[in-house]
This record gives sequence, C-alpha cells and structure tokens, in this order.
Amino acid sequence: MKLSPLVDAGAALNLDEVRRYSRHVLVPEISIIGQRRVKAAKVLCVGAGGLGSPVLMYLAAAGVGTVGIVDFDVVEESNLQRQIIHGQSDIGTSKAKSAKRKIAEINPYIQVIMHDVRLDRSNVLEIFKGYDLIIDGTDNFATRYLINDACVLLHKPYIWGSVLRFDGQASVFWSEHGPCYRCLHPTPAHDVPNCAEAGVLGVLCALIASIQATEAIKLIIGIGEPLIGELIIYDALAMSFRKIEIKNDPACVLCGTNPTQKGLLDNYEEFCSPAAAAAISVDELKTKMDKGDDFLLIDVREANEFEIVRIPGSVLIPLGNFIDGSALKNLPRDKEIILHCHLGRRSATALSILKNAGFRDVTHVEGGVLAWAQRIDTTCTVY
Repeated sequence: MKLSPLVDAGAALNLDEVRRYSRHVLVPEISIIGQRRVKAAKVLCVGAGGLGSPVLMYLAAAGVGTVGIVDFDVVEESNLQRQIIHGQSDIGTSKAKSAKRKIAEINPYIQVIMHDVRLDRSNVLEIFKGYDLIIDGTDNFATRYLINDACVLLHKPYIWGSVLRFDGQASVFWSEHGPCYRCLHPTPAHDVPNCAEAGVLGVLCALIASIQATEAIKLIIGIGEPLIGELIIYDALAMSFRKIEIKNDPACVLCGTNPTQKGLLDNYEEFCSPAAAAAISVDELKTKMDKGDDFLLIDVREANEFEIVRIPGSVLIPLGNFIDGSALKNLPRDKEIILHCHLGRRSATALSILKNAGFRDVTHVEGGVLAWAQRIDTTCTVY
C-alpha cells in the first residue's frame, strides 16, 4: 500500500543539519525534502523501556524534530539488560528524564517533550492530539487497547510492537487505511505473560524497535510499503521472519461496519482483567497468615521463578496445569484457595479457570510476589 507523506516538509535544513543527516540526504527516496519532513515530524513514544529505548534513540539520530516520551516509571537495575537508553547512573531516576538526557547527547537539534505521567483515559486524547503518529513501547494489554482506541478516535497511525522471550511482533494499525489493533485482538489474551513475568532476550527489543522506527520514518516521508494490514513475526531462535495478513474485522466494535464503541472505555484495567473483583492485597494475605486461617496458597509461576523467590507456605502449580485441566482434579473444593503469580495477571487467568470449573471459594493476590517483596518482606529478591 503506497501512501502519501504523513508530514509536510518543514523549514530548510541548516548547514550543520545537512552535514549531520548527509547519509539520509544521499538516499534518493529520502533526499532533502524527505529529511525536512522528518525534521517537521512530531512522534510520541509511549514507554521508554525495552522497545522505547532503541526507538527513541533512532528517532533522535534520524532527526525527528519533536519527540514525545510518555513514561511515569523510574529506572531499575533489572531494566539495564535491555533498556539501552539508560545507564547505571540513571537508576532511581525518572525514565522520561533519563531518556531526554540521552537524546540530547545523540542529537541536540531535537525537541523532547516529557509526559512523566501514567497514561489513562483522562489524559490520552489530550496528549496524543499534538503528535503525527504514536509508537507503542508498552508491555500490557490495558495500555495497548487504550492507545489503539485513542488513535482510532483521533485518526492517527499506531505503530505497535511486542516482545516476549525469543519472539517478537510488529505492525502498523491505522483505521483510515486498514485494520486497528482490535481487529487483530478483539478481546485481551489473559493467559499471555509480559516480559517481567516470562523474561525476554534483551537484543530482541532492538530488532523489533528498529522495525517500529523504520515504519515511522516510512510513514513520515511517504516511502515504501508500510506494515498496514500485515503482521511481522520474528523467531530469534530460528532466526526467521514471517509475515501474515491482518484483515479489517467488519464486526470490530471500534472500526467495524457498525461500531458500538463510540469513545474510550471507562476502565481498561477491568476490561483486560478476567477477575479484577476477586483479588486480595498482599496485606490481606499477610493478615490471613497471621490469624492462622486455613487456606491453600498456590503459586502459578514457572519453576525457575519459584526458585528465585516465593511467598512462605505457597505450593507451585504452573499456569499451564490449569489451562490443560490437569491441576483441577487434585484441588480441594471444601477449602479456600488463594492464587498468586509475579504481578497478578497469570493468577487472574487461573482464577477465571477455577471459577468456570465451579470452584467457589477462590481468590488471587493483586500484585503477586512482587507486591509481597515491596510491602511485606523487603528482603525478598525482586526480578
């Protein structure tokens, strides 16, 4: 699909900029006019983490005139394995501020706008409307649906990427010219962990982020065939790429023939959580332990995670055993069952499976073992 340039050519390049971007200018498809479009572009990256780090660095190096960063988190040591825009001295610093400093080192001609806030329905439309396109560097379904819905409502292209363990995916969603993210995923996949739960090969982030940055530049200049209506799937272990077609879903609630969703959802976390109402806090769990309540505490993580850190008294039954049903036959129906995982998503999935199987007295721990380590036992290893 050949598209017109997303951005009009801006002001002329000065002599320093011509020297800096000379390797772009020499490419016939880019040339001076294309580089002026890049200079005039305003691109927002949601997240300055594994995907956002290389995306932001390459956008800055390419000369994107205005780069926005949305991230409310701070740099942690476990980030440094893949979040290459940050360094050891940035630990404890706002990711947005850390990223801005690195961008200034890469290219002092770039204007950086920091949005050091949690993206939600109250601010997403206001933040997005000032940018030409949105790049997603997040790792959770709630934010992905929020970004998609805002982009559809504002008629903006949404460049999406995803990484997990050795697998990566990327696409461009733009309802003006093709499907939206909901056409690919009409409902959240509750049994898919994120990087914090399942891990990720650090260098994989750079590859998928490079695809995202490439798609952004192609759209800005109006060159090549953008990944609209196509999904790139990369397997790092096999070193293989494959591309599959994504079609518009006529029944899509947002961009379909007769859309039923006219605006943003009230609560994206609730939409993406299969059992938000049946959660207890780690403080409530600790109280139950101290009182000596009789319950079965089940850890649904993987064995390697269980070895790193565990909540006292928990027994390991990985989520896969709930999905294939093998765990259900040995679980008591006359005793309270409390489930937990790393952050709370996998345990919510297991809870939904048990509820559907007729288990009545079952809950899961909000925030999982990470919340336990942060609020109950700070000597626990955090990963």
